Amino acid sequence: MASSRYFQNRECEYFPCHEGADPDNFSCLFCYCPLYALGDACGGAFIYTESGIKDCSKCLKPHRAENYECMMEKMPLILEIVKKKGTDADKP
Repeated sequence: MASSRYFQNRECEYFPCHEGADPDNFSCLFCYCPLYALGDACGGAFIYTESGIKDCSKCLKPHRAENYECMMEKMPLILEIVKKKGTDADKP
């Protein structure tokens, strides 16, 4: 499937990077999940380790083509997290 909403990098040494994932239906578009920063609000299948680290190794949400719209709907939340606040926003 060729699209701006889906692509694969079968030459990646980690492809597919999630154990048990179907390589024929695995999108690499969101290789590093932008929803990670949303913590509990990401909507994916994750756990927190004993040390408090978010473990998304069992989550395939960003790697399924049918979830593209869902991923994009959460982008405004990501942009709010990274947006600079106050007068420092105008400085280079």
